[in-house]
Amino acid sequence: MKRCDASIELLERELKAQVFAVDVGYGNTKCAFRMGSDLATLMFPSLAPLNVNEAVSSFGQGVLSDRKVEAIEVEGTIYEVGPGVDRSSAYGNAGRILSEDFCTTPNYAALLYGALRFAGVTEVERLVLGLPVHSIGKYSASIREAFTGTLNFGHGPVQIASVKVIPQPLGSLVAFSEYGGSRFDRKNAHLVIDVGYFTTDWVVANGFTMLDRRSGGAPGGASQIYQRMASLIGKEEGEPVTDIERIDEQLRAKDPLLFYGKDIDLLPYLEQSQAVVLSTVKEIQNKVGRTADIRSIVLTGGGAALYEPTIRAAFPRTQVDLLDAPCFANVKGFLIIGESTLARERKLLGAAA
Repeated sequence: MKRCDASIELLERELKAQVFAVDVGYGNTKCAFRMGSDLATLMFPSLAPLNVNEAVSSFGQGVLSDRKVEAIEVEGTIYEVGPGVDRSSAYGNAGRILSEDFCTTPNYAALLYGALRFAGVTEVERLVLGLPVHSIGKYSASIREAFTGTLNFGHGPVQIASVKVIPQPLGSLVAFSEYGGSRFDRKNAHLVIDVGYFTTDWVVANGFTMLDRRSGGAPGGASQIYQRMASLIGKEEGEPVTDIERIDEQLRAKDPLLFYGKDIDLLPYLEQSQAVVLSTVKEIQNKVGRTADIRSIVLTGGGAALYEPTIRAAFPRTQVDLLDAPCFANVKGFLIIGESTLARERKLLGAAA
C-alpha cells in the first residue's frame, strides 16, 4: 500500500468515499482517504477567519500568488479555510479557537467542511472523527448528530451516512500497530502520548484494550509553550506579543521571529518554557503510575518534538517511540479503524441475511 500526500488543490472530480477520516485539531486539520490503492492525506491550519469579500489579492491575479483558500458557509456566516489562510491578523485573532467546546463551534464545522471540499468528497459511507480523551463522553453524541445526513456548506450537498467518534490517541495506537512493525507488542501495554496544539492526551492500552483508569487528558499542548514564549519575548522587548501563530510557524521552519525589525532567535525562549511541559508530564506520571509493565511510550501529535526531551527524562527506563510524521498518525489510524469497523458490520449483516 502506497501513501501519497495529495496536493492541496480543489480536486476536479467528485469522490464517493467508503471511509473519510478527519482530525480537526486545535493546530491543524488533517484528513485521510483512499485514492485507489493509495492512502492520501491533506493538512491545513485550523484557522477559520471570517471571509473578506472582494479581497485585495483577487485584483492582483497574474501578479500576486493566488491564496489556496475556500469560502465555507456555516449557519449563514462565510468563513475562509485552507493552507493559504492568513496566520496572523492586526490584533492577534487569526480565527483559531482554543476551548474545550471547540468541536461544537461553527469554526470546527467550517474546518471539517473544508477538508471535505479540498478532498472533493461528496458522499461518505463512514466519517471518522476524533475527540480528546477527557471530552469524548461529553460531546461524541452531539458530534455524530451534527454531521450525519445531508450537509451543505455552499458548494452543493454532501451525504454522510454514518459518523464514528473515537478517542484521538487510539488513532496513533492503531497507526503504530499497522506501521510500527515489531515495535508493537500485542501482548503488553503501550502508553500513547498525543501532544496536540491545545491539549495533551494519553492512553494506556493493552493490545487494543484501553485502560481507562490510567488514561486521560488535560490542557497543556504546544500552544501553552508558544504562549509562554510570547510572554517572555514581550517582557524582554517591552511590547506585547499576541501572534503565537507566527511563533509556531517560525519554530517549525527553524527560522528567527521578526519582531519590529529585529530577528529573534526562538530557541533560548523555548528552553526557558520547559516548565510548562514539565507540569503536564507530571500529570501524566501521576495518572499512569509506574511503567514497569509498559513496553514503550508512543509519542505522537504535532507537538511531539517539543515534549520529547522532557518525556524521555521523566521515563528514563521506558523506550520512547517517536512516530514518523506524527501529525498524521491519528488520522491514518482513524481511517484504518473506520475501514475495519465498516467491514465487520457488513460481514455481520451478510451473515444475518
